[in-house]
Amino acid sequence: MKIYDTKTAPSPRRVRIFLAEKNIPMEYVQVDLQKGENISPQMRAKNPVGKIPVLELDDGTCISEGASICLYFEELYPEINLLGKNPLEKATIDMWHRQVELYFFGQVGMCFQHTTGYFKDRMTPVKEYGEVAGKNALGFLKVLESRLAESEYIAADRFTIADITAMCAVDFARVVNIKITDEQTNLQRWYAAVSSRPSAKA
Repeated sequence: MKIYDTKTAPSPRRVRIFLAEKNIPMEYVQVDLQKGENISPQMRAKNPVGKIPVLELDDGTCISEGASICLYFEELYPEINLLGKNPLEKATIDMWHRQVELYFFGQVGMCFQHTTGYFKDRMTPVKEYGEVAGKNALGFLKVLESRLAESEYIAADRFTIADITAMCAVDFARVVNIKITDEQTNLQRWYAAVSSRPSAKA
């Protein structure tokens, strides 16, 4: 099996971190997003919406969407557990992960795409929308700051996929000048802990 990956993009990075946490070796095939390799006919045959990452199994089956790829490997290798060990924990982790994806990770992505014009050859950037998305992302950092005042990690009493996705978003958000503030001490503490894990370098 192999994963079609882009080293500089946040969504593929969270899959690499997830697999590193589980000590799962993987072959990675680099795809150049700037050149549009992800929307080539060959890649659209693997994922019709032309997004990265894509996991291709030995029999040719393809699974796209970072969270879905992580779910596949969690089912195969439930330890080290990153998605939950019982119904309540699974639901709680999924809840926080969905919120991080929708209200932070995704908003950072929209801010980047619509304010930088990086993909203007294949989409219509709307600067005002990107600016609003950036404000939304900053607003969700306040939610995380409150959450981390009562919990060491975002979704559970240990490191989970919610922390992985949030860390990837925080790192990518710097490109559009969205940053944890000095006053957000709980986020600062959390970020120092998660970014120092060996898997963060994956």
